[in-house]
Amino acid sequence: MDNKFKKEGTAFVLHNEEGDKIAEIHYKETDEDYIVVDHTLVDESLRGHGIAEQLLDKLVTEMEKENKMIYATCSFVVWKFQENPDKYDHINYEKQKQA
Repeated sequence: MDNKFKKEGTAFVLHNEEGDKIAEIHYKETDEDYIVVDHTLVDESLRGHGIAEQLLDKLVTEMEKENKMIYATCSFVVWKFQENPDKYDHINYEKQKQA
């Protein structure tokens, strides 16, 4: 499903066949070497299918390419960073700042 996520401004989104946005992860650019992830949304029909984590992983991949860290204010991303530090600590701005 990763190839279905499209970058739209400062978000990665998933649209259904009708063109409606059904999932997104949104971030804010900063003048620093990190972005602020402030919002993740997945339509109720898709919940429980790992779409939000796939969106996060897409964002992580893109930020790795840009050599940027992620500062999470979105509760889902904060939770995923805490739940799986082995997967996300390398890009978690808060963890890297503490190191």
